[in-house]
Amino acid sequence: MPVPLPITPRFKTSQDFLELAYDEIQERNTAIKRDRESGKDQAYFREKLIADLKKEVTVKAVTVCFSDMEGKLHMLDYNKTFLLDSHQNLTFDGSSIKGFTPQQESDLRLTLDWSTFKWLPSDIFGAGKVMVFADVYDKDGTPYKGDFRSNLKELCEELKKSHGITVNVAPEIEGFLFEGENAEHCFDEHVGFKLATKGGYFNALPQDLLRQFIDRLAEATRAMAFENEKDHPEVAPSQFELNYKYTDVLYAADQIQIYKITARQIAKRMGMTACFLPKPVAGINGSGMHTNISLSQNGKNIFYDKSGVHGLSDKAHHFILGILNHGADLCLSINPSVNAYRRLDPHFEAPNEIKVSPVDRGSMIRIPLANEKSARIEVRTVAPDANPYFSFFILIKAGLKGMFADPATLTEYKKLLTRPTKKLPGTIYEAISAFKRSEFIKEVLSENNRQKFITLKEAVANRSPLELGTRLKNGEVWYHHEVTNQVLWNSF
Repeated sequence: MPVPLPITPRFKTSQDFLELAYDEIQERNTAIKRDRESGKDQAYFREKLIADLKKEVTVKAVTVCFSDMEGKLHMLDYNKTFLLDSHQNLTFDGSSIKGFTPQQESDLRLTLDWSTFKWLPSDIFGAGKVMVFADVYDKDGTPYKGDFRSNLKELCEELKKSHGITVNVAPEIEGFLFEGENAEHCFDEHVGFKLATKGGYFNALPQDLLRQFIDRLAEATRAMAFENEKDHPEVAPSQFELNYKYTDVLYAADQIQIYKITARQIAKRMGMTACFLPKPVAGINGSGMHTNISLSQNGKNIFYDKSGVHGLSDKAHHFILGILNHGADLCLSINPSVNAYRRLDPHFEAPNEIKVSPVDRGSMIRIPLANEKSARIEVRTVAPDANPYFSFFILIKAGLKGMFADPATLTEYKKLLTRPTKKLPGTIYEAISAFKRSEFIKEVLSENNRQKFITLKEAVANRSPLELGTRLKNGEVWYHHEVTNQVLWNSF
């Protein structure tokens, strides 16, 4: 019999594609971030980065990112040569994305935000790849109303133009590390999730699995110019949190999406699952996404007043009143899943009380200790599975209602501080009802977006038992918007 010829690989190995050292990735990404912070426009970034891509022959693909209405991250890899030739005409089928266009009006366009360009760690995202976020545009060339990133961007531009105000955000994103790959897809309510470690707050061993995971995630986020501040195990066993420097609100929302996809990929490489369900294990603390917000005007933090109550200015206190007075109305947007309402449990430091406090961690809003540079408010109720673009958009809108309120409205808002403390909705059904009734929501959202979001959340609620009970149910995990997969597509 003839001896078979050796098979010659048809494709180049990954070594032929770009694989930068972490320190060089960090240097390149930090330079782009500094250009963004200095106010460079899209034309500058587009011209510079297209030139860089043409020069960097070992880049093979550009990963373009956008998010759907619920906040699930979508990524498309474009061949570099094709993207350089066609970046002004990138289209996709919007009918395949939940909450976007109907089938008969399916085509949508992606417009690259070149200022979000990232050089990527090849061991996480693959060799020869770079990343950029995109805004979704309609066929007529206008921003697509169902794209909350575009909505948030438009709000930021209007604030800057009309008032010289920049919104700064620093999120604190908690998550869990569980044993096994795809633990959420394989979830069995009679077994539950298996914690990767029993280590607790600040005291995990230096080389246990959780600490190795946190270290690896910190290295990756540092390389992508997050400008890390600290990282540590959280209160619950196998829970983690990384903190990094505040930045403008749109960039902060992009970073949340990168943070979560990076954590999931690193966990998968370790044979684990990084989970951002708000309350994946009954009986222990859940996960939040505490959102620190401040406003700056002409480079000055306008939330700071040395002689103000708790060191905050009147503008900051009025901003707080705007959020608190619409707390129940906006609850669904910042706690968008069935599972999120397990977290709003007063037995585990749940931030479910519609009040503000410098010390009480059960308050919806806390005022951290701070100085002129760091004065801020901390909205503690935001869940880690919320759409960051929508959450920040709605919180800013509510805060501005208070900050720009006329004297009569402000007097009404202040009455909240003298009344018995109310709690946020305790179930997704209550939150949907509040969202539906809210005149505030009707004012700040288009009717089409309002109805689409209600429809999506009612579908979420109807896929799970009416009563939460004490045990996590299969439906609230399997059909979660960040967990669902094509195998379950027909069940959506």
